[in-house]
Amino acid sequence: MNRLLLIACALAFSVAAAAQTYKWVDKDGKVRYGDTPPADAKVQRLKPPPGPAAAPGAAPEAKKPLTPEAAFRKRQVEKAESEQKAQKEAEDAQRKRENCDNAQARLRLLESGARITTTNAQGEREFISDEARARDVERTRKAVSEACSG
Repeated sequence: MNRLLLIACALAFSVAAAAQTYKWVDKDGKVRYGDTPPADAKVQRLKPPPGPAAAPGAAPEAKKPLTPEAAFRKRQVEKAESEQKAQKEAEDAQRKRENCDNAQARLRLLESGARITTTNAQGEREFISDEARARDVERTRKAVSEACSG
């Protein structure tokens, strides 16, 4: 009810603000102004007052308010974008957890002392040397600190 009353008042004031203004000289010789001139006077129609001054640097055209349908579509698009962003963040977090788990498992394997083999270019199995193991341990520790941080 209050909303309807507010709208009615706004419409009434906007009609009054949009009324045309006239200038005339009455029978006593005085200049008069008003929105309803007398019929027997010489009337001059005045230009309406200028609208509110635009803020410096403001766009020449003000944004028009969105229709309810356009506002609904805009909210739907924003909701879909936020859901996609949240899904991407969740996938990235899951990938980071998997990388961390894999790096930690590799480090545990290297530090366990178990014999580790690789395959050479001829397809033969070779055991890695202690120096290669030490390099792999250092490289894997760095990978663990990067993958498991933050």
